[in-house]
Amino acid sequence: MMSKETRILGILITDRQKEAGKVQNVLTKYGCSIKTRLGLHEVTDDVCSTSGLLLLELIGDISEMDKLENELVVIEGTQTQKMIFVD
Repeated sequence: MMSKETRILGILITDRQKEAGKVQNVLTKYGCSIKTRLGLHEVTDDVCSTSGLLLLELIGDISEMDKLENELVVIEGTQTQKMIFVD
């Protein structure tokens, strides 16, 4: 039986206005690999944070997950971290 992998990527974007478009282009390119996407940034009546955190749950082909991650890690002003769970 082949093991199944669940991968979670966390992407910290330090300047959302500057880098968010580049990140979004990569996410759109690999949209079929993204099962869940959660975006977090601070918003109040007075403040809209310039930084943000994206959490992605990836599914499917592991090589596609790797390609997505490799394209994200080279975007300046971002940090990408991952967790891998194997069934």
